[in-house]
Amino acid sequence: MKAFEATKFFFDQAADQLDLNKNVRKLLLTPQREVQAQVAIEMDDGQLNTLVGYRVQHNNARGPYKGGLRYHPHVDLDEVRALASLMTWKTAVVNLPYGGAKGGIAIDPRQLSRRELEFITRKFVDQIHTFIGPDIDIPAPDMGTTAEVMAWIMNQYSKYHGFSPGVVTSKPVEHYGLPGREEATGRGVGLLTHKVTGRLGHKANETRVAIQGFGNVGTHAAKFLCQIGYKIVAISDHTLAVYNNDGIDVNEAMRHAYANDRMLKGFKGGDNITNEELLALDVDVLIPAAIGGVITEENVDSIKAKVIVEGANGPTFPLADVKLAERGTIVLPDILANAGGVSASYFEWVQNRQHYIWKMDRVRQELDSVMTKAFDEVWYHAQEHKVSLRIAAFMIAIERVKYATALVGIN
Repeated sequence: MKAFEATKFFFDQAADQLDLNKNVRKLLLTPQREVQAQVAIEMDDGQLNTLVGYRVQHNNARGPYKGGLRYHPHVDLDEVRALASLMTWKTAVVNLPYGGAKGGIAIDPRQLSRRELEFITRKFVDQIHTFIGPDIDIPAPDMGTTAEVMAWIMNQYSKYHGFSPGVVTSKPVEHYGLPGREEATGRGVGLLTHKVTGRLGHKANETRVAIQGFGNVGTHAAKFLCQIGYKIVAISDHTLAVYNNDGIDVNEAMRHAYANDRMLKGFKGGDNITNEELLALDVDVLIPAAIGGVITEENVDSIKAKVIVEGANGPTFPLADVKLAERGTIVLPDILANAGGVSASYFEWVQNRQHYIWKMDRVRQELDSVMTKAFDEVWYHAQEHKVSLRIAAFMIAIERVKYATALVGIN
């Protein structure tokens, strides 16, 4: 099943609960704009390379489009379209005044020089600058992009439109970024892991957690959970997976990764296992925080975790999700679990519009408030309507977008 088909599957499940007619479904599912741009650059070896960049703007009924920019070899229009749709529902479920968008270029940034990466970014902005802006569409980092890439986008956009720090979020703090933005997605994942396990009566010091993915999201989720007493028994990235029944020293793992180009390769904090074995560990909580599509119909029967918190976008395929729901596994969906990032992006956008710098304590306080309120709403909605947390989250989001669309009309 392709990425957009999977998103549509979850949308339709919620739409069935809401009894939406087919015309409203089509209106809310169809992207409002899809931009495909040619990005031609001269590589360091003198060869000409022509790339294709995408920006899909799904819905802006509730506010400007908002969504990340992904640099990854597997980027294609279908994936970007699916992620743009998810952003619409994600911003709605946490009740931010945004719509949903996503962008990407099919490149591997690890194979490019810094000059090549910067040139590609600036050339892409040259092609799409009329379609983005602080009141139109606000990109942010995603897989393969960084705060530095956002600084390049802001600088290139400003050449056309003047000083505009609010055109992107997750910029370096030195370039009008927000303190605490880097940790926000992982902190949100950790916070909601604590909320959902608390609802189930689990004590932090008796709860064993496995985290697949030790990038930005996984590291900060692990750090947050470790600080409040959870035992992190397994972590992984694309170079290594490690299991330690007595608990992994998360701070040591982070120090090792930061000293080794953000990779776990060579870390000696436990027994080496595979990423597939990590997914099948007998733990209380599994946090897939790496890439999408890791929990499939083929491996779902081997998953033993009682709770799954989706740190990554789209880690669970639809048929696997159905099986998990049938056997009572609690799945906290991506559109809620990893919404800490876009919530902090909203704070940064507000900071840029007001030209007033927020302090770290305020960022964390506001983030925890937004995430907790959204979690409580989804939890009670699921209980009231006897549906999964995923369907409850989609139901809340769809209702909000539908209502906003009806208020402004379609003329």
